[in-house]
Amino acid sequence: MKSTTSRTVSAASLALALGAAVAISAAPVMTAQAAENEKCFGVSLKGKNDCAAGAGTTCAGTAKTDYQGNAWKYVPTGTCTETASPTSPTGYGQLEAYKEKA
Repeated sequence: MKSTTSRTVSAASLALALGAAVAISAAPVMTAQAAENEKCFGVSLKGKNDCAAGAGTTCAGTAKTDYQGNAWKYVPTGTCTETASPTSPTGYGQLEAYKEKA
């Protein structure tokens, strides 16, 4: 009986530990680069984005076109909306993804 109780406690402990590990790994990690910079959509060149290049792409370096509206690059905080982007509705980078103008 003692062996069964011990196994049950061990299994429960393992489940709790794994659950905690998953919760910690799912939390967003703030890197030094992210803290000093902001994501700016529509300013990266083809294949030079930092991440989020939309459907059909995986992440960094996967932008299919220059100035793709759903691909972002880190820029110094406060400079995104001053950075030129010929595909943006405003002509400058955006803090959120957008549909490129023709």
